[in-house]
Amino acid sequence: MKVADILKAKGSAVMSVRPNETIKSVAKRFQKESVGALLVMSESGTLEGIITERDVSNGVANHGSVAPDLLASALMTTGVVTCSAQDTVSTVARIMTERRMRHLPVKDENKIVGVISIGDVLKCRLDEVQLETHVLRDLALASR
Repeated sequence: MKVADILKAKGSAVMSVRPNETIKSVAKRFQKESVGALLVMSESGTLEGIITERDVSNGVANHGSVAPDLLASALMTTGVVTCSAQDTVSTVARIMTERRMRHLPVKDENKIVGVISIGDVLKCRLDEVQLETHVLRDLALASR
């Protein structure tokens, strides 16, 4: 199974904010969109970072009451790890587990084409395991 299969099932909408948006605005987007991460994109569409609920909670812990007025660029994670739509689900599962990441932008020829979450990856892996289980059960029953 490939990342492209996940995007085909869930859709490839990319939700983003600008680097100059406030953390208060970012938090409202998290709530409105029911997501845990937003890409931070420049006006020209360049990926500058990613901001997650964890980044915001760390910002509140570190900056206190001024955190809502900080800019997304102040709390975002830079040097964003991405994957390709052609990467296997098992490969991205390993990357996300090793790097303790819950969201991974998907790039295709320098263009962001989607974002997958660890939940998306887990669902896909569970579907694969269930399919394998059913195939093995059917083989065992057929060989009797």
